[in-house]
Amino acid sequence: MTLATVMVSLALDRSNDARLELAGQLAEQFGAGVVGVAAAQFSPPLYFADGQVAQGLIEQSEAAIRKRLSELEAQFRRAISHRACKFVEWRSALDFPTRYVVQAAGAADIIVTGGHSPVLSDAFALANPRDLVMQAGRPVLLVPDDVRWLDLRSVLVAWKDAPGARRAITDALPLLRRAKNVVIAEIPEGDGGRSAAPADVDDVAAFLSHHGIIATTRVPERKGDVRAQLDEIADDLDAGLIVAGAYGHQRFRELLLGGMTEHLVTQSDRCVLLSH
Repeated sequence: MTLATVMVSLALDRSNDARLELAGQLAEQFGAGVVGVAAAQFSPPLYFADGQVAQGLIEQSEAAIRKRLSELEAQFRRAISHRACKFVEWRSALDFPTRYVVQAAGAADIIVTGGHSPVLSDAFALANPRDLVMQAGRPVLLVPDDVRWLDLRSVLVAWKDAPGARRAITDALPLLRRAKNVVIAEIPEGDGGRSAAPADVDDVAAFLSHHGIIATTRVPERKGDVRAQLDEIADDLDAGLIVAGAYGHQRFRELLLGGMTEHLVTQSDRCVLLSH
């Protein structure tokens, strides 16, 4: 497995430097092409207007969006044109950003985007990484704004015996092959899963060994907050990347992610690869 097409989702209202840099690095490392995507939608004002005033407001807003999309295309091409090995493609539209990126996701092997602050964001101007993870059907690489390279010296696989984690580790194989140190950690939630966890992570390590990847395993002995324990392991390993499955509550999956997934989407210390 390899990465042939890297898609990078750009935001209108925040820095794109980190995600463009990492998309360029992936293109160079895997000889991949790069697709840049961006979209925004006219945001209705909080006050009412009608007739020519309303139409003029809409036209001005849409013109401003088109201008910003043109600026993003220029930034994308400056950053990527000399790094993409196969092709460079730009896609943009007046549309809701999340919907537009999800519709384009079929063209990608991986989607590179930014992380998410815990506060609500503007759905008219920014593709929500929570929704991308749950809807795109592709692995999503979340890149903190201050990261300037994809550090694969140490990679932490946050394992859970569930479909999302199985999908994530398969999606991550191209990156794991380039990692110097891979650690698989399962943090049991309650006593019920503690006895099975060592065998579970050993199976994952064996799976990776069949793909030429040597991994070690960790199962914490003490109980405690799962998110805090994962952060502690990541800090101990100085992990540059966390690989994990994404999980959401079934009835409200679009709005509310599971606790660990929400934590990984909103944390800003290191890159995270999530698959659902």
